[in-house]
Amino acid sequence: MSIYHRAISRLLPPLLLSSLVLQPADALELSSQDISEGQAMGKAHEFNGFGCSGENLSPQLSWSDVPQGTKSFAITVYDPDAPTGSGWWHWSVVDIPADTQALKRGESPLAHGAKAIRNDYGTTDFGGACPPEGHGMHRYAFTIWALPTESLSLPEAPSAALVGYMLNATALDSATLTATYHR
Repeated sequence: MSIYHRAISRLLPPLLLSSLVLQPADALELSSQDISEGQAMGKAHEFNGFGCSGENLSPQLSWSDVPQGTKSFAITVYDPDAPTGSGWWHWSVVDIPADTQALKRGESPLAHGAKAIRNDYGTTDFGGACPPEGHGMHRYAFTIWALPTESLSLPEAPSAALVGYMLNATALDSATLTATYHR
């Protein structure tokens, strides 16, 4: 240990010193001009169908502090509060090229060469919020996943649950922004 380190260790309590030395590098961050953490989404992001009459537009999303070695991204949107026993997958898109770090409101990642996975509405596009009337507040977890491969290894027509498993097993990092909605 250098003289400098010995002097610092005498001045700072050991736990404080270890927290300074062990702080992780910047973590992946997800942000949006349309939705905010813990705040209600607007009608533009409500589904159009199943008794809902929104615009069914995905929110603007952007991500930064991408980990080194990222070769692609995935985006998922999941409602853990849906009365299904297994939540509700609103959007799953994989193989988004690493040079893509933002999507405009309503923009499909497919325009960037990504691959869409069938959601719980039975479509492959964004499916907006549509909780049952009077069911209370639902949370919508928008997650960006940084992946070390250009293409996630998936079988033909995978379930959203399998995609979630593969993302958790493979991702270099992820960041989640959770918005809310109720009817």
